[in-house]
This record gives sequence, structure tokens and C-alpha cells, in this order.
Amino acid sequence: MIRKVLKSCILPAISCMHLFTSMKSKYLTFIPWFTGRAMSLVCQPHAPHAMSIRAGLHCRYASTANTIMDMDYQRYFNEVSNSRKPSPIRKLAELLMTGPPTLISLAAGTPNVDMFPFEKSSITLKNGTELIMTPEEMKKAQQYGVTSGFSDLRDWLMALQVSMHNPPTQSRTDGSKLEMVITAGSQHGLCMACEALISRGDKVLAGVPLYSGAIAMMEPLGADIIPVNVDGDGLNPDHLEQILSRWDPEDAKKEGSDKPRVLYVVPNGDNPTGSCVTLDRRKRIYELARKYDLLIMEDDAYYFLQFGKEKSPSFLSMDEDGRVLRFDSFAKIISAGLRVGVCTGPQAVVTRIIMHMQASVLHTSVLSQLTLYKLLNHWGIDGLLNHAEKVAAFYQQKRDVLLAAMDKHLTGLAKWNVPNGGMFIWIELTGVEDSYELITKKAMEKEVLFVPGIAFYPDKTKPSPFIRACYSVCSDENLEEGIQRLAELLKEEQKNKQNIGISI
Repeated sequence: MIRKVLKSCILPAISCMHLFTSMKSKYLTFIPWFTGRAMSLVCQPHAPHAMSIRAGLHCRYASTANTIMDMDYQRYFNEVSNSRKPSPIRKLAELLMTGPPTLISLAAGTPNVDMFPFEKSSITLKNGTELIMTPEEMKKAQQYGVTSGFSDLRDWLMALQVSMHNPPTQSRTDGSKLEMVITAGSQHGLCMACEALISRGDKVLAGVPLYSGAIAMMEPLGADIIPVNVDGDGLNPDHLEQILSRWDPEDAKKEGSDKPRVLYVVPNGDNPTGSCVTLDRRKRIYELARKYDLLIMEDDAYYFLQFGKEKSPSFLSMDEDGRVLRFDSFAKIISAGLRVGVCTGPQAVVTRIIMHMQASVLHTSVLSQLTLYKLLNHWGIDGLLNHAEKVAAFYQQKRDVLLAAMDKHLTGLAKWNVPNGGMFIWIELTGVEDSYELITKKAMEKEVLFVPGIAFYPDKTKPSPFIRACYSVCSDENLEEGIQRLAELLKEEQKNKQNIGISI
């Protein structure tokens, strides 16, 4: 049923929007009305197809917000982002791709595809199904593409976002209107967003322990990362509110205010803690973002790796204002090497990322995008969800194996929370002040390796007794053996320090 809805309702509506946006300027005044009308028709509660989608999926959030806040997006951008301009050459390329077959163009500085060596291609799935890329498709895959993404894939992914998250901003016509850009992995999108939003000295709120890639993105930009506590239930809104209470909410409107403007959060399967933010916490976090006018960077690479049949509503699904910039990834469920990610959020912000791409990588690999589209189009939305459920079940089983080994070997030597998603367990070594030397030297001698906790803290001067264990790749036997080797090391450390009269 969902697949039929996708083909008969959502995809045609979005395709129509792309058709209208390619028309000449005399029709442009019609586009905002049509865009809003098309998306409202897709999602009206009384439409039978929309009702079917709503009944079939389970991760939406019914907002209780009484008012929609006006967003002044200009105040979020840094000087570099504010100085970016659309590329006139890239715009001409888009006109060429959407123009009629009779168009004669001497404008585009593109190579001749007849001179490329690749004719056609095929990819065989594990079940034996062969996905064929025709000569015509291979021509598209080898040529420059549209910066925002391969249109067929964008249509498919926008329909997926609408069906999975039902963003309240999908039918808007202002800067908060839902927009999407396909990036070279979600990390690429995150990096460009940081480069658009962060100036040297800016305070950025982020859950700590923090994904090391986020630290690597923010620190060179001069961000002052303000740590917000993360526990087994994810980012703690009580601590977030305590931090924000230093400022008056009206400070956001003042020129030169040092109030944070950006909140970075990993809502599901947090790296490194594995925690998932509970629904109550999500609601409170979003309301705090509204109160203090924060832009939320929702890094949800592990969305499909939530352990449980019902997925928690995303911040995007709650976003009445257009203050959520969401990052999705296919690296964990389809292919890490394809390097295809998705950034979805308010048009005013996504446009800045598109302009960044126009001046840098031009676009994500068209061959990678076409490969992903071929697979998704073959599967349909039901097939994608079925596959994702199998992947999540696989990682949940791996988690359970590691937890059993930890119960067996680490009881009394370490403490941990049970992760509700992702690929990681965050382990606190009992009595150990700092894990760095223990792991990088002594654990290596035992031929077992973890990531020392200090890697996930912006402040590298403070010791950390934590380590991160990843259960995604090791065999069940090696998971237990690795934990057993860690336990032996910890026992030896305890014994050695007892012998010299020092409490570990």
C-alpha cells in the first residue's frame, strides 16, 4: 500500500514541482502557490492515500504548539556564508538539464559524454537480482549533475522524508519551507552546515561525550563547545535548561549577543554512548530551542538502527518553526563507500549549503546517486524499511552478545548502560582515572583495542575513565574474547596497584 501511495501520490506531486520550477520566469509567480498546494494535497488528512501512509508508519509527532515562530535565518549565518552567491554557471547547467530536447546550448562547459569510456553497468544484489544501468543512464552518471542532487533520487528521498517524518514545514512558501540537498555522506553535510553557521568564538551547544567527527568539524572554526550532559536517556534537557538560563531569551534578538545559536544533537544510537533521546526529552529540548531561538542540527545517522519496532519521532517531525536541520545517512544500512547523505531542513539554510557545494565539489557523485536510486526504486519504501529492520536486528543481536560477555567478565570491573540503538557501548572502567595509556599501550599488548574516552571530549586536558566498544564487525567469539582480554588487563592493574599500596 505504501509503495502504491508513493507512486500514485507523493512522487508525481513532487515531480510536478520540479517541472514547474524549470519553467521560464513568467511563470515564477505561480510556483509558490503550486508548491504549497501540491504538498498540502499530498498530506491532507482527508486524502485516502495520505491516511494510508499515516496508518502505516509510526514515528510522527503530533505537535501541540499554538503558534509558529518567525525565523530570522540571517542571524544564524556567519560572514563567509552571508557572502556566498549562487553560481551563474551552475544555474545554466540546471537550465540545460531541464530544458526541452530541441534546446541548442553553446553555454555549458561540459565534456562530451561520447568520449567517456564507460558504456553500461550492472550491479548484482545478494539475492541475485541484477540492477542494470543503461547506456543512457551511464551517460548521466558520467556527466556533471545538479548541485542539489540527482532529481529522481531527490524526489524519492523527499517522498521518504514526508512519509517517515511528516515535517510541518513541507507546505510552507517562506524560508522555512522544507528543502533537501544530497551530500557526499552525512558528514559532508554536517561539515558544510558548521562552516555556514559557526564563527570563531561562537558558543555551540552539544551533547558530551560528543561524536569525535563533530569535534573535528567545530574546533577548527573556533567554536566554543558548551558541553551538555548525555546519559542513558540521551541529551539531558534539565542540564540544557540550566545552561541556557544564563541568558534572557530576548538576548537572541540583540546584536552581538554571545547566546548560543546552534544545538548539535545525535538523537538515536549516539556515538559514543549508544543512547537514544527519550520522547519526553525530545519534546522539552525542542521547546527550549523555541524559547531560546536555537537552530537544531539533528545528526541522525543511526535512525534506522533503533532497537524496537517503533521509532521515536524525529526533531524534524516536531519542527513547526523551521529550526531543524536534519542529516540522514545510508552508510550504516546500505553502503558506507557510496558516500551519499541527505540534508533536509529550512530552504533558507539548505540553500546556503547548496551554494557551498557549487563553489567546492559541485555535486555528489552522480554514479553513486544513480546506484542508490536504482536500489531504492527496485525495493520501494517497503523494501527499504524491511531491509533496515533486518540490519537493526543484526546489530541488536551483536549488542546482546557483547552485553552477555560484559556481564560475565566485567562485573565489578566496569559500569555501563544498555544502548537502545547504534553500534556502540560506553564503558566506565571502575577506579581508573584515565583510560588513554591503559588502552593505547597495555591493551595493545593484550591484542585488544577500544577507543579511549578522551577522544569524545572537547577538553582533552581532563582525564576520562571511559572507553568505547563497537560491536558491529567482530564475530561473536571475538566479542567475548576481546572483553575477556580487557577483564584480564583490569585485574592485573588492580593487582599491581594493590601490591604497591596504591588504590586503583
